[in-house]
Amino acid sequence: MKKISTLPLFLALSVMLYAQHGGASKGKILMIAANPSVSQTTGWPIGCWAAELTHPYWEFTTAGYEVEIVSPDGGKLEFDGYSDPEDASGYSAHDLISLGWKHSARHMGMIANTRKLSEVNMNEYNAIFLVGGQSPMYTFRNNKPLADFVVKFYQSKKPTALVCHSTCVLLDAKLPNGKYLVEGKTWTGFANSEEQFADNFVGKRIQPFWIEDEAKKIPNTRFVVKEAFTPYAIADGNLITGQQQNSGAEAAKLVIAQLEKVPGKK
Repeated sequence: MKKISTLPLFLALSVMLYAQHGGASKGKILMIAANPSVSQTTGWPIGCWAAELTHPYWEFTTAGYEVEIVSPDGGKLEFDGYSDPEDASGYSAHDLISLGWKHSARHMGMIANTRKLSEVNMNEYNAIFLVGGQSPMYTFRNNKPLADFVVKFYQSKKPTALVCHSTCVLLDAKLPNGKYLVEGKTWTGFANSEEQFADNFVGKRIQPFWIEDEAKKIPNTRFVVKEAFTPYAIADGNLITGQQQNSGAEAAKLVIAQLEKVPGKK
């Protein structure tokens, strides 16, 4: 068994524990993560991407917000293998925040038995944040209850954030008037260049479709991306989107900025 240095783990855990101390809660943020599934393309077990959950969680809790994590079907959540900092591939070995999460019983407990999204009263939350990963491409796409939840929350004028592959929800989300939520909007998500890099890295096709390709089929919308794996998030009104796993914290910061905006000030 590979020996893990205790210093990085201690630092990561200390950061998480520090975030839980302080003043009164500023409000509640709902994080929605995908249930475990199996990729029909690769045959791999798939789930949510660790950093896209743990890094935004860190931003929210450090800023003084409570966070609840739920999933469409409820139950235990699993991290995608390549997002696990202890995975043999070493792909995410740099991710000390997720490493700290994995070794914290309290935080792992938050994803051990999540509530179903259908049990949630959206009025109790100041913002929502959809976590990406490989599973959303199968379990978030064509998921009408989830898309309807996102649309309804968005219409409440509160920050509505989606990052990486969770932005596939926006390929289906339509307003009551039949128009796509993203019509007239500028948004981002996992880029074709990043899909190509991932395919080349593993030596085969991973995803059943590419979000950037599908977004271009939607009328009157502007899907924009930066250089592959550059941290990038954008807010267009109360719709907030992040490009990929390195953009979760950036998207979370935009959520916080909207929540803490002083009326009358720019």
